[in-house]
Amino acid sequence: MSNVRTVYRTFLFAVVVTAVISSGIAAELVQYGRDIRPILSDRCFTCHGPDRRGQENELQLDSHDKAVESAIVPGKPAQSELIARILSDDETTVMPPPESGRKPLTAAEKKLIEQWIAEGAKYEEHWAYASLERPGVPQPKSTDWSQNEIDAFVLARMEIAGFKPSAHADRRTLIRRLYFDLLGVPPTPEAVQAFVNDNSPDAYAKLVDELLKDERFGERMAMYWLDLVRYADTAGYHSDNAREVDAFRDYVIQSFNDNKPFDQFTIEQLAGDLLPEATVMQKIASGYNRLLQTTEEGGAQAKEYTAIYQADRVRNLSEVWLATTMACCQCHDHKYDPFTMRDFYSLGAFFADVSEVAVGRQPANLRLPTEEETAELSQIAQNLTAAKQKPVAAEALQAWVSAQ
Repeated sequence: MSNVRTVYRTFLFAVVVTAVISSGIAAELVQYGRDIRPILSDRCFTCHGPDRRGQENELQLDSHDKAVESAIVPGKPAQSELIARILSDDETTVMPPPESGRKPLTAAEKKLIEQWIAEGAKYEEHWAYASLERPGVPQPKSTDWSQNEIDAFVLARMEIAGFKPSAHADRRTLIRRLYFDLLGVPPTPEAVQAFVNDNSPDAYAKLVDELLKDERFGERMAMYWLDLVRYADTAGYHSDNAREVDAFRDYVIQSFNDNKPFDQFTIEQLAGDLLPEATVMQKIASGYNRLLQTTEEGGAQAKEYTAIYQADRVRNLSEVWLATTMACCQCHDHKYDPFTMRDFYSLGAFFADVSEVAVGRQPANLRLPTEEETAELSQIAQNLTAAKQKPVAAEALQAWVSAQ
């Protein structure tokens, strides 16, 4: 399973590749999810989309089967009513109609829809729920600059745009970039000079390894994760009093510095306290479940806030680990994504056994030993182990028997 550093690198790769592929639309077939659905969603779905409430027509442009019944003839844009309507100059028939308040389609958008229908008007499920397909690595004309597959994607797009790679950055620029990216702080003058003077071919790689071992790397990366899981040192609602959750912050920092596998990182936060023989750090990790906003307001209703907390946990879990939003399902089935109200509250049931005070000050449920106590406990554990290995009782029994 990927570790946290691999996940970070994979994210950067996905951003680069997505940007490169998306910017090359003109040279590819039109795709419904990427090119057409955003247009229809913005201009047409209010009256012809998945939310049928208040819609006084049968046409659904979000559904292939419904769309081809009356509005689209795949492969034949000239015979498609949709094209006739979006190209019409008649205010009584043009779509979207002026009274809808929607912006008229641009010439480029009309051409794109026309091309899509000419190519067969193929619908696809949302890319986030479709099977991943590894794209072919492009073959740029110039091969001197490209050193790996990511470079090939970047360079291929640059060649299409008529750009050339910048010159190699000098050593001082490189070390500043690395320090800010990995540690979030500038390098010291001594570190800069040492890197400038290092003429070994692996100087850059050595510097990367050195910074990844720096404790500040964990602090830098933890900053992003703590934002995602809504970490805060105060309760949030009402008086916004302080709360002691800094041990969770330290756990996240240490996890990044230890390069902990991401699946383990996930399990420990969602259910670390439920693991067999859970360690102190695993129990601390499960403090994720207590990071939400809580209230101490005297007039607040306990059952209401129990439901609020449950919904908050579902929303955050879906955003952080599923990369999607389930908030809509708190009140109704999702209009676009494949989630229902049942899904929302079924997932919420996972957190039903979280023991907490719905209204009032949240007690500290885990006492953490100091450094001195930790050392003392370690010594006690060693003494117990040694005592168990020495058969004192058996020797004493034998001595007693012999004395009788």
